[in-house]
Amino acid sequence: MQYIKLREQLKNFKIFNLSDIRKIEADFDLRRLNEWQKKNYIKKIRQGFYIFSELEINEQTLFIIANRIHEPSYISLEMALSLYGLIPEAVYSITSVTTQKTKTFQTSVADFIYRHVRPELLFGYELREYDGQHYKMAEMEKAVLDYLHFNSKIDNIESFAGLRFNVAEFKEKANTEKFNRYLLAFNSKALTKRVGKFLTYIQNA
Repeated sequence: MQYIKLREQLKNFKIFNLSDIRKIEADFDLRRLNEWQKKNYIKKIRQGFYIFSELEINEQTLFIIANRIHEPSYISLEMALSLYGLIPEAVYSITSVTTQKTKTFQTSVADFIYRHVRPELLFGYELREYDGQHYKMAEMEKAVLDYLHFNSKIDNIESFAGLRFNVAEFKEKANTEKFNRYLLAFNSKALTKRVGKFLTYIQNA
């Protein structure tokens, strides 16, 4: 296969893998991938996944890549909290939740961090569109619960205050009914207790 043919056939792909290529050419020669990397036509993101070198890298592109290289997954935790304006710190790693193993991929475009959850907790996200592609992003309520689920030491006024959590933004935009419904789905007494303390902190802040 000529590179020009691949580029044309996959022109709408932000990221692609060998399976995508073999839908175009079933007997594709794997040596081409090394050749194209040496010529800087493509870049490897992780084993079996590639992007075109001229791809414009922005947050939305990184979210699409994150969803694809470790499926099923959705953007959550610190990255989602930052996007919702709930924490002030800039977040440089793309943080996700997955039913696969906890994993970190350090790549030339970003670091992708995944935390494992039980399959029944893979919910509470929405599909967002960017440039004809879609990615999964945690809803505000689920992002907060995911974060508290994985950070069990955040369980008192001092640690809540240390987050510099945007209380006003949460009060204005979070859906309380949805938040409580999602909390029940975790079926965790420990998390329920911590969330109770968190909500008390929110109300008194």
